[in-house]
Amino acid sequence: MTTNLLGVPETLLPDEPEVTTALATRPVVEVVAAHPASSLAWALLSDEAAARGADVEAYAYARVGYHRGLDALRKAGWRGQGPVPWRHEPNRGVLRSLWALRRGAAAIGETAEVERLEAFLRDSDPTAVDHLEGRA
Repeated sequence: MTTNLLGVPETLLPDEPEVTTALATRPVVEVVAAHPASSLAWALLSDEAAARGADVEAYAYARVGYHRGLDALRKAGWRGQGPVPWRHEPNRGVLRSLWALRRGAAAIGETAEVERLEAFLRDSDPTAVDHLEGRA
């Protein structure tokens, strides 16, 4: 585990092998129903809604994923700040939920929330946005 310049340790979430396996074989909505604590599943459900142009639905799914992600981070020892590295694959569900919520907030005109979520993502891992936008 490494620390940032403020001495706050990285938060590394545990693997979700049952979610990963289910996502490979089942519709996302079924995975969410079976694993409602998974921020990754909620982020993917938000992605599906956004792809259909259902912006409010996508925002709502992302909001649930965001809150489930905060729960998971806190359970893993996170205290509201510090690195949540993209390179640790189990963290990606939380980061994807943040990104999906940012996207949803932009779609419905929540400018202040977009800015707050952008800062949260960059504070968690400055490379996350590049990965999520396909630039890394």
